[in-house]
Amino acid sequence: MLHVVDHPLVQHKLTLMRRRETSTNNFRRMLGEIGALMAYEVTRDMPMQLVDIDTPLERMQSPLIDGKKLVFVPILRAGTGLLDGFLSVIPAARVGHVGLYRDPDTLAAVEYYFKMPQQMHERDVIVLDPMLATGNSAVAAITRIKATHPRSIRFVCLVASPEGVRNFAGAHPDVAVYTAAVDRQLNAHGYIVPGLGDAGDRIFGTT
Repeated sequence: MLHVVDHPLVQHKLTLMRRRETSTNNFRRMLGEIGALMAYEVTRDMPMQLVDIDTPLERMQSPLIDGKKLVFVPILRAGTGLLDGFLSVIPAARVGHVGLYRDPDTLAAVEYYFKMPQQMHERDVIVLDPMLATGNSAVAAITRIKATHPRSIRFVCLVASPEGVRNFAGAHPDVAVYTAAVDRQLNAHGYIVPGLGDAGDRIFGTT
């Protein structure tokens, strides 16, 4: 299922990030801010549990998300740009990592690193990657994570292509996708257009 986060603050910051003249510093800062805003939408229906607490006046039961059951999984390297924003909202979450790079000739995803917390069967996973372009990296990451048998998986990106959405849905129809925009198409090099360029290069100031 595809969820487009159309909150005005998210859309405003995305527009600023798309601009070619936006500096590395501002791009990185706004990506973290959007991450925090999107975290609210992605966790909107997370399961809650009632816990006993003492207010200054009396004892009561109140709902709580078990942050230690959440795992944020950035796809390296660009996914780390969203991570700080999500952790600012839920700092108790665990963090896993999937290292993938895109083969420039075949556009296939090549894995070079994979590390998850233990007891994944008890955990809800939120996978982070700014771009869902061909969808190959996202599909490969979710396939690897599914092998650890988590309780649930969601995928978060900033910008998606229609081709990437179709590829992802075909491979993992049970995983919800949250994005701020679905752009027009991919170009011949597998980049989203109009897009915002290479997210990793813009986050880290590389070319």
